[in-house]
Amino acid sequence: MAANANAVSFDDLVQHAEQLNADIEHGLELPRVERSLLQISETVQKLKSKTIHATGEMKDVKAKASMLLGSNGVDLTDLDQDVEVLTSSANLHPLEPISDTDIQGFIRNERENAMLSAIEEARRNTMEMAEQHQWQYMVTEWEKEKVKILNHLIGSGEDIAVTDDTEGPGSVAIIEKQGVMDAMELSYAREIYIRNEKLINGEQVNLIQTLRDAASREADASIVDIWDLIYEIADIDVTEVIDPLMLRYQTESQMLFIIKARSCLERRYLDYVKRTIYGNLHQAKLGGVPSTYHIVKSFLNITMPNSVLNLEDGLVDDKPVWAMIYYCIRCGDLKAMLNTTDLQYLGEIANYLEEYADSPNFRISTQSATKVQLMYKRTVRHSSDPFKRIVFCIMGSCDPTDSHAEVATKTEDYIWLKLCQLRSDEDTSQSQEIFALPQLQTLLIDHYGESHFNAYQQPLLYFRVLLLTMQFEAAIEFLFRIARYRTHSIHFAISLHEAHILSLSKSSQSQLLTVEPSDPQPARRLNFCRLIMSYIRKFEGTNTREALQYLYLLKGIKNPQGEDVFESSLSELALETREFDMLLGSLNNDGSKKLGCIDKFYISDAKAVIEKVAMDSEKKGLFEEAIKLYDLAKNHEKVLEILNRLLSQVVPKSNESDNTRSRLQDLAVSIAQRFKTIGHSASQIRLKTLYILLDVMLFFDLFHAHNYEQALDVMKSVGILPLETHDTVEQKVASFKQIADEMKRNIPQVLLATMNILYTQYESIRPGSIQNPLLTSRANDGGRDMHVKEIRRQARTLITFAGMISYRIPGDTNSRLVQIELLMN
Repeated sequence: MAANANAVSFDDLVQHAEQLNADIEHGLELPRVERSLLQISETVQKLKSKTIHATGEMKDVKAKASMLLGSNGVDLTDLDQDVEVLTSSANLHPLEPISDTDIQGFIRNERENAMLSAIEEARRNTMEMAEQHQWQYMVTEWEKEKVKILNHLIGSGEDIAVTDDTEGPGSVAIIEKQGVMDAMELSYAREIYIRNEKLINGEQVNLIQTLRDAASREADASIVDIWDLIYEIADIDVTEVIDPLMLRYQTESQMLFIIKARSCLERRYLDYVKRTIYGNLHQAKLGGVPSTYHIVKSFLNITMPNSVLNLEDGLVDDKPVWAMIYYCIRCGDLKAMLNTTDLQYLGEIANYLEEYADSPNFRISTQSATKVQLMYKRTVRHSSDPFKRIVFCIMGSCDPTDSHAEVATKTEDYIWLKLCQLRSDEDTSQSQEIFALPQLQTLLIDHYGESHFNAYQQPLLYFRVLLLTMQFEAAIEFLFRIARYRTHSIHFAISLHEAHILSLSKSSQSQLLTVEPSDPQPARRLNFCRLIMSYIRKFEGTNTREALQYLYLLKGIKNPQGEDVFESSLSELALETREFDMLLGSLNNDGSKKLGCIDKFYISDAKAVIEKVAMDSEKKGLFEEAIKLYDLAKNHEKVLEILNRLLSQVVPKSNESDNTRSRLQDLAVSIAQRFKTIGHSASQIRLKTLYILLDVMLFFDLFHAHNYEQALDVMKSVGILPLETHDTVEQKVASFKQIADEMKRNIPQVLLATMNILYTQYESIRPGSIQNPLLTSRANDGGRDMHVKEIRRQARTLITFAGMISYRIPGDTNSRLVQIELLMN
């Protein structure tokens, strides 16, 4: 049975081997290696011999190592066990539970497992908390950097702005940073400075007029013309309490804006008519009583010299009656036409013309408007006289979609026509069509837009269109993108803000132009804060005083944190320019304050502003500046906190190798002397720490200068080491606990330097050494042995002190201290 089992087992093995051989031949693309049994046996013997040889060499190495270490009293076996224990203890894995019968071992094991679990959980929680704080900090910093980047994209460095050349709106230009302000900017800045000074002194100032005068001295006539338009539109009685955007859409104030815009366009057109007449006096044939009627008649002699076909309702003084009526309305003086000519032959429409001319708001009643619209729909719409059609549309606000291109040939004519056709809900019955201001604004800014008006080739024209239709924010934002008009756009915005008709963004950190869902459409809001800060970026480094004057315009505006934007921006300006003394003031040696620019603005809490700048400086790592600013804000506790922390980092260094140490030492000495002379509000603990740090720095100064005798005397006077005979280690160890951490972290260097001084003295007075008169004054008295014993006593005391204090001294420092002490014994 056994033989049969073996036979079957062998056959199975043969079959399995053949199957493997077939798989290798057909299934894998591997090279075939064929060896005989003899070759396989020789290879196995060679491998075995190598293994035995390697094992023997390892044993020989261990034996030699054991002999070498054993000759010096080291047991290799115990050392291997210690290494294994260290290796296993390095892994914080839970210990293996032991038998339940070993109560003490079980309790010990459970305690160690609990400790390891607590350590691992604390490590994990610490890592998670650190990561969470890191992400929060990164997100906060990124939000701040985002605001700065957006400001810098427009304000300074290499700004991306749309050009105003013939390449169109898609082209961009890189505007190089301007180091100083040009003549136009300085002229505007002077007016802003005068405005701030008068405002602080309680005086009133017409900022729009002064800025207009500044522009007239430096800018061309087109800019002055824009200033005249702004002066006219902004001449409205507005209180600061009302939201400018809501005011703009109130019926009464909206009508006032529209009338002012119409008046500006009518006055400009009258000037244009006069210039045309004076340029063609022979053809104009100007005569009669000076009036708008005769001016229009002379103008028609130039523009319509011959009889024009398809004009209806006859002539007046050989001129088409509806053309005369239209141009008188266009020049803003329809009464001149009515007072000069009898139009009763026109029928009922003459009464509507008189009603229109007598209305202070250029509006006819709702009943009259309804009749005019009915007449227009029945007959006038199909009239061949374009002047008649446009007059009807003006009086009755008919057909607002008709642009009347035959008559209104220019953009200003079109805008004037649409302003004449504007109506509100109160002026219109339910049966009438409503053409309101929001519809006109949407038509111009969304439907037509910049491309329709060729805005980048005619930026002032598009700016005027937006301004006349009360889209002040969009107008400012557009002109701000045009490089050569950027300075003017800033001051246009300032003047509109001064007049309280500029709608500001709800957040000072939003984009330059925003749309709020709760606002009437298509209203925009302008981030005035970002506009000002973007503008001053390019000259804040060279014209810091002027930049501060512009920031004062932001006083009263709150940021999302509830802080005054002027005060928070002042902090950023100080940090960017580092002009702390000029902006915030400084302290004289006697403790009196030298006033800075901030003191002129009568800030309610200038101390809080200075302290905020100090806090921001501290956060950015500008610790020396933070010390001076906290000192200026009279926060003496914070002054000493930062100063002690900085001094503790440079105490053992030499002034020659570190300029920071020398600078901090001078600053600390001046502060300490001033505090001692005029008093302070800091705690005695911090002040005592400052005095100790200064004394220890003096000790290291003498040590590096090899004045060991004086250095040792200074250290004795400090009293933190047991160097005197009457000092006990226990007393110094107890007093060491009261020392601040800023001093404790320097104890290893202090101990090592003091020990080196003692060793140097020992070497100088021991028998056979080269005598140094500076170091052996005591030995010359014949007390060499006594002096040596004293040095050894001090060295032993330092070693004992180093071992007893509650501070972990580095191992290499301990080793060095012990070595030096042994060299003296």
